[in-house]
Formats: sequence, structure tokens, C-alpha cells
Amino acid sequence: MHSPNSYFMDVKCPGCYKITTTFSHAQTVVLCVGFSTVLCQCIGGKARLTEGCSFRWKQN
Repeated sequence: MHSPNSYFMDVKCPGCYKITTTFSHAQTVVLCVGFSTVLCQCIGGKARLTEGCSFRWKQN
């Protein structure tokens, strides 16, 4: 059985260190709620993290 290629992830803002949950295949630009920094943007169907941002896979 194949696992899906998409997942939810927690992305940490490099400016204020707040965590934002986003989808790995987000179709829009994802901004930090507190700092208004661009955390990731859609590139070819997948969300691409901005340099300096860190993420972890969201557990079920």
C-alpha cells in the first residue's frame, strides 16, 4: 500500500519563532501570523520553504 505524498507540517518563523501549521502542497503563499514573513510559497504544486525556515512533519 502506498502512502500519500502530501502531509501537514509545522513551519517555524525565523524572525519570531512562532509555529504555523501548513499543508505540504499549499496553493497559496503562507505568511507568519505574528511577523508577516513569507514562510513558503507554491512552486510546481509543492510548497517551497523560504530560506531560514525550519519545519517538521505533523504527527497524526
